[in-house]
Amino acid sequence: MISRSALTRGSQLALRSQGAAKLAQRGFAAVASPKASYEPTTVAGIKVASRDDQGPTTHLAVVAKAGTRYEPLPGLTVGLEAFAFKNTKKRSALRIVREAELLGGQLAAYHTREALVLQASFLREDLPYFTELLAEVITQTRYTTHEFHEEVESVIHAKQAKIGADAIALDAAHSVAFHTGLGAPLYPTPSTPIASYLNENSVAQYADAVYNRADIAVVADGASEGALSKWIEPFFKELPSQSPDPLDSAASKYRGGEVRIPKTGSSALVIAFPGSALGASQPETAVLIGLLGGESGIKWSPGFTILSKATAANPGAHAKATNYAYSDAGLLTIEITGSASAVRKVAEESIKALKSVVDGSVSKEDLVKAIAKAKFDLLSGSETAGVGLVHAGANLIHGGKPLQVLETIKALESVTAEKLKTVAKALLDGKASVGAVGDLHVLPFAEDLGLRV
Repeated sequence: MISRSALTRGSQLALRSQGAAKLAQRGFAAVASPKASYEPTTVAGIKVASRDDQGPTTHLAVVAKAGTRYEPLPGLTVGLEAFAFKNTKKRSALRIVREAELLGGQLAAYHTREALVLQASFLREDLPYFTELLAEVITQTRYTTHEFHEEVESVIHAKQAKIGADAIALDAAHSVAFHTGLGAPLYPTPSTPIASYLNENSVAQYADAVYNRADIAVVADGASEGALSKWIEPFFKELPSQSPDPLDSAASKYRGGEVRIPKTGSSALVIAFPGSALGASQPETAVLIGLLGGESGIKWSPGFTILSKATAANPGAHAKATNYAYSDAGLLTIEITGSASAVRKVAEESIKALKSVVDGSVSKEDLVKAIAKAKFDLLSGSETAGVGLVHAGANLIHGGKPLQVLETIKALESVTAEKLKTVAKALLDGKASVGAVGDLHVLPFAEDLGLRV
């Protein structure tokens, strides 16, 4: 090979010209298409959704209508979650662990306010094994006394000890916003008297009530509809068609209010408003979330969003805006944590900036950035297996359909400054839900921020 130094200057210039010509012929790379939406169907009375990008791995989940919203007694959802992948009628918990590890798989159980999720991630060719395992967990788990006392209770107590001011404030905001149902805490605090309600028998009864064909969905990312459907019917054949004791599913009603909880350590404040529900066509809410933002996506820049600017001016404070979408309601939140004085200042700046949106002070550039951020959040969320699985499953178990990515992107692109102004005005004119946890001598009341509760 001829070394680069051996080439004459003329030869080097000629090679550069040829390279530039090739780049010109190639042109710019085509914009990549978003990942496909989940395709829903029904197999043997069970709601199923899948999408397949022909990758080497698969993520599979059973999403059950068993979140804290539906539990008749405190602690049942976390108890049922902790019993996942324990002893079944066919396999011991140890065997389940060893088999999953031999296949390189990963197992997880977690919950939201509306759903309990049992998830497995594995190599594509192992779909039959993990489909059978998830079916076995929801139909043949043995809710034994010794496992409850030795493993389930200890896990619950360990998680309770880690509950911070931010989680307590978010639960408090949900509580005053919805009271019961969605107002139930996501995780019971150490002061919740769950011992009066939670035992292996009550968890088993809850499992009988929630694990049925009408109240679960099976969702797969990385498996074709045909491959998944092939194993649903034989492995889920023991799953009952309906619950023998249907759970209460009263419609959510937004109320608004304020709650203040003293606590040592760091402080937290959650300011919440009615948000966008699952499946609702409200792209303005997503763009407003993008404008409110939170931590800057570029660590050496303070960021363009309202909350990132507010936290940059108050070191030690952290803030983010989120829309918690539920089947029949939504809660748009501004969540702030840090020292009590910093939390107060960020809250004041945030509400002041939100009022500036109503006044029409949002620049065209910031609107473009907010729309772009909303699109990125949507696309990255749909590509993330856990987020996409839960979202698709939650829609299915509540009678909706999985998110249609392309349609939603077009809706986001249609948002104007005037639409954003209308949404922000409706929030400030309505009732807020405020949860304050920490140093209450410093943390502001809702009235101090100019909010109605």
